[in-house]
Amino acid sequence: MNEFSRFYVELFKQIGKDILSFFKDVVWDQIIVQFFRNIGYYFDILIIQSDEFTIISWIMVVVTFILNLSLIIFLLVRIFLWFRKFASFRAVEIEKNELIEEIAMLNDRVMELADEKNQILALKVSQLGVGGKRERLAASYSEGADGIPAAAMQPAYDMGSLGTVGKGGSRTAFIPTMGGGGGQTSSSSSGERALSPGESRFVKLINIDKEYAGKDTHIYMEEKDYISLPDLVARFVNFAASKLKLYYQPKMIACFFAGMAASKVMILEGISGTGKTSLPYAMAKFFENNASLISVQPSWRDRAEIIGYLNEFTKRFNETNFLASLYEAMYRKDVNFIVLDEMNLARIEYYFAEFLSVMEMPDPTEWKIDLVPNPLPNDPLKVINGKITVPLNLWFVGTSNKDDSTYTITDKVYDRAITLEFDSKAEAFLAPETAPVHLSSSYLQEMFDEAIHKYPVSDELLEKFQILDKYIQQNFKVAFGNRIMGQVHKFVPVFVACGGTEEEGLDFMFANKILRKFENLNLAFLQNELDQLISQISKIFGKNGFEMSVRYIRELKTQ
Repeated sequence: MNEFSRFYVELFKQIGKDILSFFKDVVWDQIIVQFFRNIGYYFDILIIQSDEFTIISWIMVVVTFILNLSLIIFLLVRIFLWFRKFASFRAVEIEKNELIEEIAMLNDRVMELADEKNQILALKVSQLGVGGKRERLAASYSEGADGIPAAAMQPAYDMGSLGTVGKGGSRTAFIPTMGGGGGQTSSSSSGERALSPGESRFVKLINIDKEYAGKDTHIYMEEKDYISLPDLVARFVNFAASKLKLYYQPKMIACFFAGMAASKVMILEGISGTGKTSLPYAMAKFFENNASLISVQPSWRDRAEIIGYLNEFTKRFNETNFLASLYEAMYRKDVNFIVLDEMNLARIEYYFAEFLSVMEMPDPTEWKIDLVPNPLPNDPLKVINGKITVPLNLWFVGTSNKDDSTYTITDKVYDRAITLEFDSKAEAFLAPETAPVHLSSSYLQEMFDEAIHKYPVSDELLEKFQILDKYIQQNFKVAFGNRIMGQVHKFVPVFVACGGTEEEGLDFMFANKILRKFENLNLAFLQNELDQLISQISKIFGKNGFEMSVRYIRELKTQ
């Protein structure tokens, strides 16, 4: 064994010497040193051969020398850049690995904090108990300092399902008070105690039932109230300007009414201060109503944020202002709006997904939202089998800003909604004093239906649109379904009835429904294709046709 070990060591000693000898004798002595030694010999060759050189030959010598020197410098620079790029890449990879390790450590810390929170929650729940155990917790607080439990000495924590829902659907923590029963930060006191026998688990909705009990909510319209859609647009523009000092162009309002005919969800998108939130507010005042303004919070993750949830401990339903407005709209016969202000501060498809899906059903009687798993006799009158119905006289209007603090609105939401772009603030103008209108939502829907029947999209325009659709599919691989075509057949006729042209209406839908999908493409490599699309639109609709779409495409080219 020792003999073999000596042999093995001697073998690799010799291999190491051979490797060193190669780099010393061959690479260094034979290549590098010999190259620099021969530099003088290279010039000797030039001197020997230059006896017969002409002027042109000397010029060629200089040129070839410069070219060869440039090639050597180029190769050295490329090698240097390659090594620097490799070093930079390696540094990025090292930094990435460090970030991954840091994220893993943070995840472990989050898990530890979650476990700690769960332990605190379990301790508080064990103190609260069920039903009458709350009094024992209150008694423990009334004891001396030595008798106060360790958990009671801690600050108030978010109690998860024990929390109540405050304004806009945000949850607030249940905070026990010293020496008595539990308190809460919400303005409602419904979550402070357990549900007593015979008491409804819905407080706000029951109050709405009481408010409208025996009240006649029918809209009695007089002859002067039966106005046309063009008059409706003109009266709103004058009403907003004269009464509210809010200024809108008739075309924008025509698009808004046409959007109401095409979808129950509207998105008002654009820069801040252009009147996005003011429009649904003014529209509600115009219809002699008040819009319900719900401020979306960045923490919203599910439907419980907007409609509330059932507290399993108190057996009460923590109701939100959104739910109360939705329920009240079921009693009313006029036009109602719920405004989701800055709706893309959170992901819309998380907290509003159920509404988007439910309102896709063709039968409005199936637009039902589950509230509680089981019905009780003392539930609100319009909560049937634990479900609430989305009424036809209600529209959801969301405002959206495009900045770094917001989420991108997905195609799922855009496809189901009608989007209006606010890119500038309208200039003020003088308007005659105009009163609000007194009409029911059913009459407004009748005007929409009449316009759809009276001004259907012409076959000629649809054929042109189909040609443009095929071109988009072949060259950009972008397509749209029957949902958008259904909206086109509602939007365009109502837009025409409001005073616009069907080409302008189709132009609006094409820009906001199809071209908006282009934002997900790699536009930097599609500059020529976008120019060809503009040419194609000019061939189909004429030189000045589809102005909004052409302007939108040119804006896409600058992105």
